[in-house]
Amino acid sequence: MLTLTVIRENRDEVIRRLAKKKFTNTALIDQIIALDDQRRSLQVQSDQLQAESNRLSKEIGILIKNGNPDGAQQAKERTARIKEEVKNLLDQMDEVTARLQELLVQIPNLPHDSVPEGAGAESNVKVKEGGLMPVLPENAWPHWDLGKKYNIIDFETGTKLTGAGFPLFRAKGAKLERALINFFLDEAIKAGYQEVLPPLMVNEDSAFATGQLPDKEGQMYQVPVDNLYLIPTAEVPVTNIFRDVILEADELPVKTVAYSPCFRREAGSYGKDVRGLNRVHQFDKVEIVQIAHPEKSYQALDEMVAHVEMLVKKLQLPYRIMKLCGGDMSFTSALTYDFEVYAAAQKKWLEVSSVSNFESFQANRLKLRFRENGSKKTQLAHTLNGSALALPRIVAAILENNQTDRGIAVPAVLIPYTDFEWID
Repeated sequence: MLTLTVIRENRDEVIRRLAKKKFTNTALIDQIIALDDQRRSLQVQSDQLQAESNRLSKEIGILIKNGNPDGAQQAKERTARIKEEVKNLLDQMDEVTARLQELLVQIPNLPHDSVPEGAGAESNVKVKEGGLMPVLPENAWPHWDLGKKYNIIDFETGTKLTGAGFPLFRAKGAKLERALINFFLDEAIKAGYQEVLPPLMVNEDSAFATGQLPDKEGQMYQVPVDNLYLIPTAEVPVTNIFRDVILEADELPVKTVAYSPCFRREAGSYGKDVRGLNRVHQFDKVEIVQIAHPEKSYQALDEMVAHVEMLVKKLQLPYRIMKLCGGDMSFTSALTYDFEVYAAAQKKWLEVSSVSNFESFQANRLKLRFRENGSKKTQLAHTLNGSALALPRIVAAILENNQTDRGIAVPAVLIPYTDFEWID
């Protein structure tokens, strides 16, 4: 959430930058400023009346001491009226503040100046490409057929158990999933991230703090009886570890990694582009999160991008890194890099990671602050996160790209985790 200070003091700049995200509701910006003016006016009136009440309270004792009971009674009556007036003003302030909050959460984060212009994915900018394109045998199979051939991914039974988009992994397929999870966790821990194992459900406060509510409510599975949400990503519980926390500057950056299943309704998804593992409702993911000093958060973003690139390189997957344009960015992000790997049998690029800097947008909702050593003054930290990595499309690319006449070759870096070299 943007701060009122940023909006008030930089109105034209806020409008200019938000236009890059295709947000053009300038009337909403002006309404927020007008409501804040009203709130400030009510506060001034309340403070003035309270000051008068304090003054009268002192006068009452003096008037009584000086033998002026009538004057003291008048002062008491005026104090009572002031008390009622202050109560009315505070009630009005509460209403204005609540309305102000409702409007503030409708404003997306400001995109970084380096974010490209554009309305959608076609305007994203490729910043790097790497890896070798595989040479596949004739009539190479897509991963959904390979999963059936080698009895490692069972889409039909998953549908029977739950529904479409809930695959069942079997035998070497299950062990490949577990190998990838452990590989990703080990690499993150070596890079200085502390592992946590978070809850898989969160409350409304947690979903709001990271921006899932109210922006993405329709994408989450809800447990209505307890008013909880299944997590769409470990970002939500992990970042909320730091909700209402004040850190010391020398504790930054805080680097956390978590594995979790993720649950997404993906409402409206259909067609050939969502076949197999390309888009599912439950999937495994390892997430890295950083809490960073504002002056160093873009350095942290570069480090996180390099970390994800190292992973796809070690898996020997063809990849490209895309800088997202304003129209394709999330509500909460200031700058996002997407990683895509090439699935050769499908002949298409599949997104496997988003690495984002949210600057202070999430921290403002989280009330996550830090203070410089020795200072009592606090300021908002910056939050960042990235998939490192999401498994379904990684598995799809590994299966498709490594298929041979013998079977599917396991990437060398995973063999210590799988204890087998081939899926055959």
